[in-house]
Amino acid sequence: MRELAFLNPGLSITLTDEGKSGKTETFLYKDGIEEFVKQMVKAKAPIHPKPIVLEKKKDEVFVDCVIQYHDGYDETLLPFANSIPNPDGGTHVSGFRSALTRAINQYASGKSLAKEKDPKITGEDVREGLICVLSIKLPNPRFNAQTKVKLVNAEIEGIVGSCVYEGLLAFLEETPGVGKKIFEKALTAARAREAARKAKETIRKGAFSGGGLPGKLADCSERDPSQCELYIVEGDSAGGSAKQGRDRRTQAILPIRGKLINVEKASIDRVLNNNEIRTIITAVGTGIGTSGDKDKESEGSGGFDLSRLRYHKIILMTDADVDGSHIRTLLLTFFFRKMPELVALGHIYVAQPPLFLIKRKKREEYVDDNETLDKILIELGTEEVSLVRLSDKKAYNKTQLMDVLVSLQELEKLSRAVTRRGAKFEDYLEARNTKTGDLPKYIAKVRKRTKLNRKPEFMRFMRPAASPRRCRVWARREWRWITTRPRTNRSLS
Repeated sequence: MRELAFLNPGLSITLTDEGKSGKTETFLYKDGIEEFVKQMVKAKAPIHPKPIVLEKKKDEVFVDCVIQYHDGYDETLLPFANSIPNPDGGTHVSGFRSALTRAINQYASGKSLAKEKDPKITGEDVREGLICVLSIKLPNPRFNAQTKVKLVNAEIEGIVGSCVYEGLLAFLEETPGVGKKIFEKALTAARAREAARKAKETIRKGAFSGGGLPGKLADCSERDPSQCELYIVEGDSAGGSAKQGRDRRTQAILPIRGKLINVEKASIDRVLNNNEIRTIITAVGTGIGTSGDKDKESEGSGGFDLSRLRYHKIILMTDADVDGSHIRTLLLTFFFRKMPELVALGHIYVAQPPLFLIKRKKREEYVDDNETLDKILIELGTEEVSLVRLSDKKAYNKTQLMDVLVSLQELEKLSRAVTRRGAKFEDYLEARNTKTGDLPKYIAKVRKRTKLNRKPEFMRFMRPAASPRRCRVWARREWRWITTRPRTNRSLS
C-alpha cells in the first residue's frame, strides 16, 4: 500500500482496522517517488542535497525517475511498470543504465574532467552509491511470466534511455557542482576497480605461487615451518655476512635492496609491482590479505592462506642506523597492512643489533645503549687506576672512584641542560643548599631576570614579580619548560 501511494502522487490510501483497536492509517505522498527516495537515503550520507527528478512523456509512455547518490558503495534500483514491481528488471532498466553511463561520461568529456591516465568509467562505476526509483506507465505492457517480475517490451529500452539521457545531461549542465561530485565518485570507483584488476593479473601470473622461490633467497634445508626462520636483511653485503654465519638447516636469508615502497600511501597495484615486495610475498608463501579473503574478489586479495606459511619466524634484521630504522618501519608497515594475521599470531620479529662493540685485551662486549656504554667505560677505566689525595694521603678504592666519575658524568649532562636554558652552570652550583646539598629545582625568567630556586624560594620569587607578561620556568625534575603567569595558584610540584 505504501509503495502504491508513493508511485501515484496525490492518491490517498486509508487502512482501517475494523476490530477492537479501530486504528486507521492513511498513506498520502504528494511528492511521489521523490519522497520515496528521500526516505531511503535517510540512513545514508548523500553527496548532493536534493534528489535528481526526471519526468518526461514520450510516445504515450510516461517516465518518472528519481536519482540520489550517497557515499556508500551499494546500488539500490527499484523498477516499476504500471505500479507493478519488477525485481528482475527488464528493458526499462537496461535503457536507464546505459543512459546513466552515457550521460555522465558525456558530461565529463564536455567539461574536461577526465584525464588521459584515468581509467574508463563503466556502468558499474557510475552506479556505485546509487539509489534510484524508476517508474514507467505504458499501454500494453508485456512481461516474461505471470509473476510480472521482468518487463520485455523492446521499444521501452530506447524510450527510457532517451528520456533519462536528455534529462540527466540537462540537469548536470545546470548544476555543475553536483555533476562534478558524481563524476569524482564514479572515477574513484573506476580507479579501485582498475587496481583490483591489476592485482588479480599479478596473482594469475604467479607472483605469489607456482613460479619458484626468489633467486636471491638462501633457503634452509628443514621442511618443517615451525623449525624454520627467515631473516630479511638490508642489502646484498649484509646478506653475504648473514649467509656465512647462519645455520643452513633452519635459517634462511633474504636480502632486499634499498628502501621499500610505503604501502600505507601507495595503491595496491603499485605495491604489487614493486620487486622487493613481490620477493618477500613469494618467500613467505601465504599470499596477502586475510584468511577471509580466499574466496573473495576484494581489492588486492592474494588468497591469504596461513597453512602455506614457510617460516614461523620472520625476523627483520636491519642496520642500527637511521636508514635501517626507516627500512624496518616500512617492513613492519607492509606486514601489518598486507599480512596482519602474521603480526597478530606472533610470527614477525625484529632483531635489535647492538650499537657498540667494546674491546679490551681479550674482553669483547656488545652494548645496546649509551648509558650502558658509559658505565662499562668507567668500569674499564678504573681497573688499573689508583687515586690518592695528597693532603692526607687518603686512597680511594675502585668503587669510590667510580662513584666520583659517575657523579661528574651526571653533572656534565646537567651542565649542558642548564646552559641551553640560558643560565650559567657556575651560578647554578652556587645556588646549592649548603645544609642539605640540594641543587635548585627551578630556573625562572621574568623579563631579563634569572633566578635559580628550590620550590619555597621560587614561590616567594614569583609573588612580588607582578607583571602581565608571561614568565618562563624550567623544572629540573621534569626536564621541560613550563610557561605560566605571575601570582598563579598552579602547583608546580
